[in-house]
Amino acid sequence: MTMIDSRSPESLRHSAGNPAFVRLCDAHGAMWFDAEAMRSILGEACSLTQAQSPACTSRARALLEGIAEQRFETVTQRGGRGAVRFFDSALGSLVLRSYRRGGLIGRWVRRHYLWLGESRTRCYREFHLLQQLAAQGLPVPHVVAAGFVRNGLGYRAELLMRAIPDSRPLAQHLAALDAESTHAIAVELGRLLARFHRQGVYHADLNAFNVMVDAQGKLWLIDFDRGELRPPDAQWQRANLQRLRRSLWKTAPQWAGASGVDVETLFATLVSAYQASMRLP
Repeated sequence: MTMIDSRSPESLRHSAGNPAFVRLCDAHGAMWFDAEAMRSILGEACSLTQAQSPACTSRARALLEGIAEQRFETVTQRGGRGAVRFFDSALGSLVLRSYRRGGLIGRWVRRHYLWLGESRTRCYREFHLLQQLAAQGLPVPHVVAAGFVRNGLGYRAELLMRAIPDSRPLAQHLAALDAESTHAIAVELGRLLARFHRQGVYHADLNAFNVMVDAQGKLWLIDFDRGELRPPDAQWQRANLQRLRRSLWKTAPQWAGASGVDVETLFATLVSAYQASMRLP
């Protein structure tokens, strides 16, 4: 890879204790990565002092394009608009997301998006949003790397993150809960969503599969594609909650019978906790 632009790790350090991110760019695309994390994954060729080496860059790009190195073992693959692949690595379990179109357009143009500039690529926006949210202490995936490759008037993109250990989607987790535990998690989720909304975080696809629950019962939000920071406003915040409500109705056959708690009861509990938290100073 011929380097035409690079930044030192220190120039991309957001605050003390946060990862140092390196940006690499050539005529075909660009990528950003946590240099220390990539060193753990790819070996000494990707140390901080050698982060701009062709060996590190080509191996990192191959990873982002979904070409598994021998040391990786594909655990599973999930399709859909944002297809993901899970890998085991020296850093732990990783998630590689390939951006894909959904809907009618996605039937003909699956992986390519119209090129409108680096700052408007899907991976750039989600990568930098996740960094901002993590810096604010919000429970989101730890981003490791992101990149895009241009192809004519379009581009394709990937995002690499650490998997949330021992976690499962809310839609699956609810199926294992009794009524009391369902009430408790609805309260926690309402408080969590209020925390995001107070800080102006808009989630474009808030649903019961983008809320994860880990083994300790901690809640996480994932999939911030098309998400953004907005001035807090009741209109979009209500729309966010209603999107989750529709998802709960859609997934209710998977979980409602187990706990005996219906969707409207769960949602009312969630909203009550949400509103109480939104009133906090």
